[in-house]
Amino acid sequence: MTGEHGRPPVKLSLPLEYQQDLFNELRSEDELVLLARGLGLLRVVINLLHSFDAAGNNLIVVVGADERENGWIGEALAEHAAVSRSPMARGLSQVNTDAMSVGTREKMYSQGGIFSITSRILVVDLLSRLLNPETVTGLVVLHSERIVATSIEAFIIRIYRQMNKDGFLKAFSDNPEPFTTGFAPLASMMRNLFLRKPSLWPRFHVTVAKSLEGRKKAEVIELEVPMTDGMKDIQNAVLECVEVSIGELRKADTGLELDDWTLDSALHRSFDVIIRRQLDPIWHRVSFRTRQIVNDLTVLRSILHALLTYDAVSFNKYLDTILAAHQPPPGSTRQNQSPWLFLDAANTIFETAKRRVYSGKTIEGETLVSSNAFPDSLRPVLEEQPKWSLLAEVLEEIEQDNYLNPMPRDDSNGTILIMCSDQGTCRQLREYLQNMHVHPAEESQEVHEEPKPSAMFMMRRKLRNYLDWKKDFARVSASLFAENQKVLDGFTDQRGNTNGYRGKGPPNKRRRIRGGAASAGGGRPMNGSLQMAEDKESQVASLMADIQPTDADALQKDEVAVDSLDDMEDYFELYDMNDLLVVHPYDGDMDEHVLEEVRPRYVIMYEPDAAFIRRVEVYRSSHEDRNVRVYFMYYGGSVEEQRYLSAVRKEKDAFTRLIKEKGSMALTLTLDGAAPTDPQEQFLRTVNTRIAGGGRLAATAEPPRVVVDVREFRSSLPSLLHGRSMIVVPCMLTVGDYVLTPTICIERKSVRDLISSFKNGRLFNQAETMLQHYKHPMLLIEFDQNKSFTLDPFADHSFEKSIKSADDSRDLQSKIVLLTIAFPRLKIIWSSSPYQTAEIFAELKNKQDEPDPVKAVQIGLGMGEDPYEQQSFNTTPQDMLRAVPGVTAKNMMRLILKVGDLREVSNLGEDELDEMIGKEAGRQVYRFFNRSVFDD
Repeated sequence: MTGEHGRPPVKLSLPLEYQQDLFNELRSEDELVLLARGLGLLRVVINLLHSFDAAGNNLIVVVGADERENGWIGEALAEHAAVSRSPMARGLSQVNTDAMSVGTREKMYSQGGIFSITSRILVVDLLSRLLNPETVTGLVVLHSERIVATSIEAFIIRIYRQMNKDGFLKAFSDNPEPFTTGFAPLASMMRNLFLRKPSLWPRFHVTVAKSLEGRKKAEVIELEVPMTDGMKDIQNAVLECVEVSIGELRKADTGLELDDWTLDSALHRSFDVIIRRQLDPIWHRVSFRTRQIVNDLTVLRSILHALLTYDAVSFNKYLDTILAAHQPPPGSTRQNQSPWLFLDAANTIFETAKRRVYSGKTIEGETLVSSNAFPDSLRPVLEEQPKWSLLAEVLEEIEQDNYLNPMPRDDSNGTILIMCSDQGTCRQLREYLQNMHVHPAEESQEVHEEPKPSAMFMMRRKLRNYLDWKKDFARVSASLFAENQKVLDGFTDQRGNTNGYRGKGPPNKRRRIRGGAASAGGGRPMNGSLQMAEDKESQVASLMADIQPTDADALQKDEVAVDSLDDMEDYFELYDMNDLLVVHPYDGDMDEHVLEEVRPRYVIMYEPDAAFIRRVEVYRSSHEDRNVRVYFMYYGGSVEEQRYLSAVRKEKDAFTRLIKEKGSMALTLTLDGAAPTDPQEQFLRTVNTRIAGGGRLAATAEPPRVVVDVREFRSSLPSLLHGRSMIVVPCMLTVGDYVLTPTICIERKSVRDLISSFKNGRLFNQAETMLQHYKHPMLLIEFDQNKSFTLDPFADHSFEKSIKSADDSRDLQSKIVLLTIAFPRLKIIWSSSPYQTAEIFAELKNKQDEPDPVKAVQIGLGMGEDPYEQQSFNTTPQDMLRAVPGVTAKNMMRLILKVGDLREVSNLGEDELDEMIGKEAGRQVYRFFNRSVFDD
């Protein structure tokens, strides 16, 4: 790109035609860019930022970038500046912590450049005019699919557009699905972003298809791997359980739209999250059985994923933990509430998983006489994953290909890149590849030909570890069940009860079982739970004898956990890239970085991923001199294949709907960010009609003002107040969260904050200080707009946990009553959502005087105390520290000043804590961090 007005040219790295067209569009106008996954969205953003960075004298703010993206953008901008030799380029500056002082930030902003600022810091700096919106050249918004009307990013964009009509605004996303849910979703999102033009770039776009298909393609070899019979049986059984669970949900008569509640939708990753989101508003009316089924769908989907990724031993171990989490401890009369465990398909899952690991040993060729008889000993089966042997064959084929056909001279390395879904699969493949040629001594002696690659060594070691683990597993199984119940109870644990009637039934309550009897007969125990037959100690002993380490096992090195690196030069050296085999998990846009750095000749996709396929296409089309061969592996007829095809189809359908909506979308003409206001209404708002006793009629058109604590910008309420044409003044308040008038101070609590504040006693201190300094102190209890507006426990009355005495001091309602008795002047405001809170604030401020921010900051401070003293520390660890028993507002600053982080606090001894914060508080803090997780 040639520079304007005689500036030196800027060198860009956009080799493909669609990238160049998109860049030229972005330089000429503001728009929302929706690019299909894997087509290099960050590359376009980086080149756009570099074009402004090289020009100099610009102040550009990047919003929505996470830590990894910040690192990559900063590194790429530095490389571009070096290549272009741009003397004006400053690179990327990150503002992502409260530790950076106000003066430092103000100085950085005045110098200009490109800044990636966390949303909470940016909104405070914009409102306080530390960063004047009028001086900002432009705003670049990443991950725009996350921006909803109440988000803090939407607040930032609104402030920017109100104060700056000339600066550019460009939004980016590579996730089209969120733009297609709801009524006119694209138009709503464009309104939140204050943009008019969407730019859609799907994979089937003409320019994209021409760029990726017109040049030399990468060589792709598709490998369909058949599943073993055991894997097929387990998959079919899990799908049957999912189908039955969805059927039970449909019968629950929740009154919701059920068209999408199908088995095909259940394979999608976010299905259980979508169902939970739909049920949230009526969660208090949903039966415990329905909540259990929603939780079960998550469990069943995780079983499907584990079946295809875990080895047989790890999968069986995972099923043991699931069964323990859903099975009441011995002696409990509680009914098992997981319906899928009562199905025959559940028995198939557990039995088949165990048979894949070990089975009964026949004695001298005889079979068992009775099907109910148990064998006296067990033999290891250790079924291997089918993809392992195929992976070994592929690597052997690559080795032969390299030997017979020497590498052509091109720019690729001889590196083999293996891509898989997560770090766990990476560790599994690394262990398999290291040990696939290790065979037990007795096997290698019998076979004269060269043995085939096998996972026998790895599986035997895993089985030994599993049997050792099983001995200690009983200790934690009860804790697993208790934790699972807490998740299922959901809102119930807000009442603070964790003990209930542990180990025995509630008084005067007997669980009636279907059929009319108070106890169930048949083969199940009294609590109705599914219990698997345990292996005898003699059987386990015989199995351990079969898999004892051999001489070949002993020769293998153990994993090195800690290395001091003292003799590093003797053992470490740089690898030759031609002999390297890299195993890497899929990592979004970072995969493009991996391809550019490694430059592999061979890519093995151990699991399918549509976005990575496109990244390989872009990589191959961008580099004519690099040859790539891709091996694409998937289990035929599996959930893995269906999920991949479903993801591709969903993205294509989303882009199709967006294209149709774009063609008929209404344009929003008022994009200045200002809310429509009536001048007469503004005037009448502050008319004081009380003129009795010599009063004077006074009025002002000044907009209402609210003083807000800077820590409150994590919530959506300041954004909604600003949207109602109120001036939001961010300050570091010592007393209260919101100051509406000189006499009204409000402490806002979400339900979760309310519970934690009652537990550590902080709320009583806050109420006391508000009463000392304000005439009308108020406690606002604000609920989530998407959840039910109730404090009642979300539990079935058949649960013993929900049956408590009325005067239980730990009950949340009781604590609120005690608070009002202790502080009669304290008013309590109940709000169903932040929207209603904004309306309540507007009513409270009606015809009232405006607050003074300076006085609000000074209230509650000691002589000579700095209100911004705590702002030099990170607020998130401070909030975590406040929740620790024994930590109060008085002793917290002493802790913060003497220790570096939370880990250091947790490692302090009781004597050290006594010296810092006192004996009693130190004892509480020490006991909290040193309590055993196994204790009740």
